[in-house]
Amino acid sequence: MFAGIDEVDWASMEHAYGSAGDVPAMLRGLASADTAEREAALDGMYGAVHHQGDVYACTLASIPFLFELVVDPGIQDRGSIVELLTSIGGIDLGEDDEDEIDEDEIEGAANYAMAATAVTAGAGVFFELMADEDPGVRLCAPLALAALHSHPERVLALLRERLPIEPDEEVRLALVEAAGRVALRHRMLAGQAAAWLSRLAGEGFPPGLRLAALAQLARCAPDALPGDVVRVVTGLLRQLRSVPARRSGPAPAVDAQAGAAGTAEAVAAVDAYPDAAGEPPAEERVAPVTLVGQLRALSEEEAPVPTAPWTADLLRTLHVGLDDRVAERTALLTDQLRSPDRRQRIDALRMSSGLIRAWRGSYEELVRLVGEQLATPDPRLAEAASHVLEELFGLAAPAADALAARVAADPGAWVQDWPSGPPALGSAVKALARLGDARAVPALAAALERPEVPHDVGFAIGYLGAAAAPLAEVLRRRLGEVPLDERAHDRAGPLLTGLAVLRADEALPEVLRVLRGAPEHRGEWLRTAALRALGSFGPAARGAVPELRALLRSPGATSVTEVAKALWAVEGDAGAVLPVLIEGLGAERVHEVRSAVNALGGLGARAAVVAPRLRALLGHEEQWLRVDAAVALWDVSGRADESVPVLLADWEKNHHVRIRVAEGLARMGAAGAGSDAARVLRAELTSVRRHNAMDGVFGSHDAYEDEKLLALCRQALLRNTGKGPAT
Repeated sequence: MFAGIDEVDWASMEHAYGSAGDVPAMLRGLASADTAEREAALDGMYGAVHHQGDVYACTLASIPFLFELVVDPGIQDRGSIVELLTSIGGIDLGEDDEDEIDEDEIEGAANYAMAATAVTAGAGVFFELMADEDPGVRLCAPLALAALHSHPERVLALLRERLPIEPDEEVRLALVEAAGRVALRHRMLAGQAAAWLSRLAGEGFPPGLRLAALAQLARCAPDALPGDVVRVVTGLLRQLRSVPARRSGPAPAVDAQAGAAGTAEAVAAVDAYPDAAGEPPAEERVAPVTLVGQLRALSEEEAPVPTAPWTADLLRTLHVGLDDRVAERTALLTDQLRSPDRRQRIDALRMSSGLIRAWRGSYEELVRLVGEQLATPDPRLAEAASHVLEELFGLAAPAADALAARVAADPGAWVQDWPSGPPALGSAVKALARLGDARAVPALAAALERPEVPHDVGFAIGYLGAAAAPLAEVLRRRLGEVPLDERAHDRAGPLLTGLAVLRADEALPEVLRVLRGAPEHRGEWLRTAALRALGSFGPAARGAVPELRALLRSPGATSVTEVAKALWAVEGDAGAVLPVLIEGLGAERVHEVRSAVNALGGLGARAAVVAPRLRALLGHEEQWLRVDAAVALWDVSGRADESVPVLLADWEKNHHVRIRVAEGLARMGAAGAGSDAARVLRAELTSVRRHNAMDGVFGSHDAYEDEKLLALCRQALLRNTGKGPAT
């Protein structure tokens, strides 16, 4: 084995962490009889030689030796090596990808192509591995064939041939998954694969096999799913919960051509599987230190009882396949959340979060069930539920009582301390506050008394609004205690945010203290927070006018636009701030120009003189500035004829600006019957997918922002300002 490995000039190559001179040792480690050494070697291959899916010259040089390892029956954990080869050779650059490759990426793309060619050329060995004595190898071989072999018809035929004789249940499921993979990669075979999967999904076959077939149908042929797919799946889950998981035993006769007799044989064979519970206990092992070992141990620790360990993967696959069938996915998740299986409920929480974040729908019952998980004695399950609710904001209302009970019962979780970085509010407290529920106030009051105030307490007060009025006094007191040193921004920022929300003008002396004494380190940010607090106080902060006028004349490191906005809010003297804001339109940095534009819009008709300057910005290359200028132009002129076309054009160009556009349209009253604006807004309201949903990318405020957009669209369609879209 490894003939010629020392003749390869590994030292001349590099991997993710430098010289590839250590690759031969990793390859030899994969052949070790010691489990820890094999896991460390596999860690190294994924972490350096195939780092985050990259293919280097040393990765290509490793391929022949990896194939040597997988065909040697004396090597342990060969399934992991099959998976590694599948990953190395599985990068498939389509024509669209090739068009986007720049010069710096040409070498990497060439390596991907060479890896795919090299692994595909050797993929014939995976046919032999389908009958290997090691079930771990047989588990990985089907997907390797489906992803890499150049003759998918042969692969699909072998999958069908192998299923009736495969003794391991998880391997049988891998055969079914591979069929779905073939159908997705080779659409000309989708009909043939779907026909086979539909037969496997029929009554009379084992519940796990049926569930696997349904999951793959959802991915590759969703139209072939039964009309009552949720009822079928929930019934299968109940069967799986009531029967102990069986990992191996005689395989059922489940070939596509099998008739009624074959089906009966299949059922009898499944009933005859030996019970895995009778297996002797595994020897105790030292806690693994490698990433591969830790992942394996975590998977074993979370394996549910009595449901089979692969059920969660099948359900995730099914949800991905069901995609925009929101009502069916919601019904399925409500059943999963009622499962006695803890792992299924944790997975259901994660999938519920993903569903609500990406799709619009009716989620009241689902959210209520998420709330029920807060009362579970399992801390991981309860914490997972609170994290889901934290991201739902107003959509978490059906779980409000459950959240309040959780918060009241667990004061120790009101604040989360971190090894590095400032403390933060606990998930349940944040979720309750984001509902505007006054029952969060005691927890916030306690958080404000801590030596270090949580960094997000000000935002929580923002969602509570007037309900947080009892916190004004402690906010003021704590702000007065903040040392004005280099950490002043971190300590005072949350307090200033809270005082601004509450318009707590009694804190004027404390705010002025911060404004005057802000240190050099992050001082501009701190002064900006203080200015915004003063602006929120309005005329009640008249005592700050001399200070603000002095800053307007000599701002130093303070944003003059922020000073002007605060002075306008406190004093209302347009003549004092207008020249400063007009000057801000000529700033070099776009964000400073935007700040001036928005401030000018706040002056309304008093800033009518800047209409030509704002009109000129409608053609600016920066989209956000164009949108802000269009809204401000209407604010100062009362004319929407120039603003609305710009807003609608940018609506189509970038979904991120839609909330700002909808705000402008709602204020303008420009969405009259039959208008282009009304058509755009109604189209948004009829879309099932959230406007900011992107595959593989998500944020904690996605659902909140989309619900805000929907509310603004409805408001714009109903609003009639009386000002009208003047022409």
